[in-house]
Amino acid sequence: MILSGKSRVAGVMGWPVEHSRSPRLHGYWLDKHGIDGTYIPMAVPPDRLEQALRALPALGLRGVNLTVPHKETALLVCDQIDPLARRIGAVNTVVVGPDGALQGSNTDAFGLIENLRRNSDWRADDGPAVILGAGGAARSACVALIDAGVESIRIVNRTAGRASELAGAMAPHCEAIAWDRREESLAGAALVINTTTLGMTGQPPLEIRLDALPGSATVYDIVYAPLETSLLAAARARGNPAVDGLGMLLHQARPGFEAWFGVRPDVDEDLRDFVLQDLLVD
Repeated sequence: MILSGKSRVAGVMGWPVEHSRSPRLHGYWLDKHGIDGTYIPMAVPPDRLEQALRALPALGLRGVNLTVPHKETALLVCDQIDPLARRIGAVNTVVVGPDGALQGSNTDAFGLIENLRRNSDWRADDGPAVILGAGGAARSACVALIDAGVESIRIVNRTAGRASELAGAMAPHCEAIAWDRREESLAGAALVINTTTLGMTGQPPLEIRLDALPGSATVYDIVYAPLETSLLAAARARGNPAVDGLGMLLHQARPGFEAWFGVRPDVDEDLRDFVLQDLLVD
């Protein structure tokens, strides 16, 4: 598509940024909806983030997504932070307001829960949830589940202190459980979410037996490279519903696209296949 002088421009800032699938994803929607706009990757070093974000209004950009390592730092830069981003402790979407103010939000919780609801029969009142990990993704998962109505969440992490810290921040809904009790923690659970990098391409495997997990429990891995992790394969082998992480990536992008380009996009199989082709090339 040929861009005009009225083109809407947004992008993604990261360091590095070449791994980001967001340009391919947003480019698909721009083409599908015939929008005069573009979405560009921007490699921004950590010490230049504030300068880069502050330049957005002057350059006429509608806003940006933020990926590692910028999500937490952006909390200190944006002029307005929505309550959800404040609770999660990170910003992944910045919108330039009509007055030039930088509006920071976080769509990770939305993406996580929307993917889960669309691809499983899970309900918040089914029972306890187990979250593997205690980093930023785990925090997003906790907020998403609590807001959905989950009353009991077990946080299992390799570093006990981080699990305790997150559980304390999310009290009274969460409890911390030691990593060596991870298999025991699955007893009676209705949902398991892996938010760690274990099982990701190039990372150590996630070693966990699912023997104690009820057969009706949904198993969700936010890892999408590989798409079928060993955790999901083990879950399917024993008959548990399984949800991969690609949908979370796709759904978390929808609110930002709407804010920047004026169209609320949807996630369908064509989009999933399009983004998946890029993953398979890797």
